[in-house]
Amino acid sequence: MTNSIFQFGQNLPEYEVPVLNERAVRASAGLLFFFAIVCFMNAWLMGNFQPTRVFVVAFLVDFAVRIFINPHFAPSLIIGQWMVRQQQPEYVGAPQKRFAWAIGFVLALTMLYLVVLKHMIGPINLIVCSVCLLLLFFEAAFGICIGCKVYKLFNKDWAQLCPGGVCELPANARSPVSLAQVIIVMLFVAWVGAVGLWIYRPGAPGAASTPQASTAAPIDPAEAERCTVPDFAKAIGHEEKWKLHNHCLP
Repeated sequence: MTNSIFQFGQNLPEYEVPVLNERAVRASAGLLFFFAIVCFMNAWLMGNFQPTRVFVVAFLVDFAVRIFINPHFAPSLIIGQWMVRQQQPEYVGAPQKRFAWAIGFVLALTMLYLVVLKHMIGPINLIVCSVCLLLLFFEAAFGICIGCKVYKLFNKDWAQLCPGGVCELPANARSPVSLAQVIIVMLFVAWVGAVGLWIYRPGAPGAASTPQASTAAPIDPAEAERCTVPDFAKAIGHEEKWKLHNHCLP
């Protein structure tokens, strides 16, 4: 095994390509997802984008270290490796991970420009943030690297040592899902939906009351113009959240 400061993945004699410990990668993805969802909900529900700005910078630095220096020195991966230190390593191919993390790095650069430098608020931020959360969630929860699947579309060399051995697993050896299991899931979803309708029914205990008309004094015309809800927010039913994010609620 060779080691270097500027290196992507470990070179182990039993593998043809550089490898990474998938257990540590998933642990770091879970850590990042936790902080990302906390920041996202602060912005979405409270209109507070400051935690998001801090997280974007930290995320960008972490991924820059992973890609351009060495994953071995990335803070989130160091913590993830420590958390799974007593587990047997599961080595996966590093090249496709580098491509996947490059996607995350580009998304983080986009958020840095929009949210940290320009303080912009709009649908682009929501889309980029949602994509990041989706990628992190699939990695942490299911061990599915969506970026690695995209890697296969642009690289002539087939990916090796994928998480869970999916690259080497024949299609006929995969675990099937029976019709009975599908029906069980559908019945469960229908039952949860019925419970939700019952809980949210008008007049139910704890149901939100209809807001009363505001009697606030007239505001400055310039402020009223600033707080005019754009068409995109109206189109997606996001008027109140847009006002909250722009500090326009009375």
